[in-house]
Amino acid sequence: MTGVLAEGAVAGGSPEATSARGSAGTTDSTVTPRDASTSISIDASTSTSSATGITSAVGADTSTASASATATGMDMGMGIGVGTATPTGTATPTGTATPTGMGTPTGMGTPTGMGTPNGTATPTGMGIGVDTATAAGVGIGADPAMRTQPQSAQAKPHPAQTRPEIQTQRERQRQSQTRSQSQAQTETETHTEAQTQRRTEAQTQSQTESQSQIEAEARAALMRAADVGDPIMGRLVMQYGAPTAVEAIRARALPPEFATQEAERAREAQQGRAPDLVARLNAWHARLVAANPAADLEAGEKSGARLIIPGSPEWPTQLDQLGAGRPLGLWLHGTADLRFSCLKSVAVVGARAATSYGTHIAAEFGVGLSESGWTVVSGGAYGVDGAAHRGALAGDSPTVVVLACGVDVCYPAGHDTLFAAARGQGVVVSECPPGVHPTRARFLIRNRLIAALSRGTVVVEAALRSGALNTVAHALSLNRHLGAVPGPITSNMSAGCHKLLRERKAVCVTSPEEMIDLVGVIGDDLASQTRAPAVPRDKLNETTRKVLDAIPSRGGAGPASIAVAAGVSLDTALSALGGLAAAGYIERTTNGWRLHKQTASYRKAPDSAILEPPPTPEPDPTDDPPFPDDDFRP
Repeated sequence: MTGVLAEGAVAGGSPEATSARGSAGTTDSTVTPRDASTSISIDASTSTSSATGITSAVGADTSTASASATATGMDMGMGIGVGTATPTGTATPTGTATPTGMGTPTGMGTPTGMGTPNGTATPTGMGIGVDTATAAGVGIGADPAMRTQPQSAQAKPHPAQTRPEIQTQRERQRQSQTRSQSQAQTETETHTEAQTQRRTEAQTQSQTESQSQIEAEARAALMRAADVGDPIMGRLVMQYGAPTAVEAIRARALPPEFATQEAERAREAQQGRAPDLVARLNAWHARLVAANPAADLEAGEKSGARLIIPGSPEWPTQLDQLGAGRPLGLWLHGTADLRFSCLKSVAVVGARAATSYGTHIAAEFGVGLSESGWTVVSGGAYGVDGAAHRGALAGDSPTVVVLACGVDVCYPAGHDTLFAAARGQGVVVSECPPGVHPTRARFLIRNRLIAALSRGTVVVEAALRSGALNTVAHALSLNRHLGAVPGPITSNMSAGCHKLLRERKAVCVTSPEEMIDLVGVIGDDLASQTRAPAVPRDKLNETTRKVLDAIPSRGGAGPASIAVAAGVSLDTALSALGGLAAAGYIERTTNGWRLHKQTASYRKAPDSAILEPPPTPEPDPTDDPPFPDDDFRP
């Protein structure tokens, strides 16, 4: 049913109409007094009421219904039918706005103007008011309503908020509060997780440190119980671990499968008899009872030494190639990092009773390797070892001294100053516990560490029976590079080097650059190729060289005879003679042409003569011959 509202001003209307509140509660709305404009608000909804009517109200300034949407000015608002009608569809205002949803009315919409309804039926679908219509709907339209109110008399929005705005603001507050709670909960959970992770890491680190301490004490005890380089002890530790090995030795009961494996290994190696494990176990037990690993660690720490074991950050992984002969641990005393120092290292070994030639060459190798960034590894003995260490200390690179005794024992005693300097620029290494003195067997077993720690070994001087050749054997078994310095064939101290060269087990090296070329990276550490120094005669072309060879050094010869002797034509000989004379090779005498006399001089060749000369282009036959130098001889 459609209702029409007649335009007109209502006399006697209240200048300020007050909105009536519904039973469910409404929002007050106030407009400008004496507003004579007319607006239309149409709500098309479906009602369950049996009567449908038209309500027409003419009010002065304000018409209020129990709604939460307000239309003010030129905007026609949406309303919901008065009564208990429930909209079942989409209400379309008479303008261009289409609401997107409808809400259930919360109260009875009652126009408060002075208009008189045209019927007695309850309006269920349309509410018509003047100026402002407020309905308890959710849909909001943008329906333009023509107004006759002047621009100066337009109503200003009241600070009071309508129900949708309040609900929207409350919803935003709830969302903001929810986000804040969620963020706070997330931060709390993150903080809790971080604390849990830190506690877990701390516990893990504590457990790791505890296990490392137990492992270090067990290996320190075994280093006292077994001889250095004992392969049986090495296999026992590799198979069962150091703590288990200590417990087995204390109980005097090795694992049965281990004894079976050792017997089978002895049969495969075709040894005369299997090792007596019972006797060895008794010896280990007697030494282990007297060992005090905690005291060894404390004494080493007081002296400035430290114990590293396999798995430590400073442990050189190349020692793992020793297999069962890998040391149980290493005692270090010095400032350098052993692992980083051995990444680029060369072992320089030789005879203790070295000649002056041997010590000189060893010192040159030490200086050259150290200045090139390579570490020198040696045994710290007299002769070649000491000279190599001193040469290395003259450079900037560290040096590694491998001892056959404890790091707190100075052997030989005359090298106390050298070892002190090595601790300041390098590191002193030993697999013997503190306080252990050297023996002959420990020197030979020590040599395997020298070979294993370095990329290659160079033998400066070695007799046929020399401890340096024992280091050579270890280097060859580990597939390390091996170099040998040749010496006088009359020197017995070089006989071992010459034998290695003759058997092609070693490469001949005569300088530190050649040793670096042997053990270094291909393309980066290549040594320069040495060549003979070039002389001006080498730049002569073949024809000019033939003419020069045909000229006598004494007397003289004519152009014709020179041309016949050189096997060239006369014109070619004359052209070559002119160029050779201008260059100073020959001179003209009354008897003909002869070689130019040179004053005798025996200047020392410059140091650059041994270096590779720049490449010389092929001489052009048409060019004049170069001038000879003072050392030219026919």
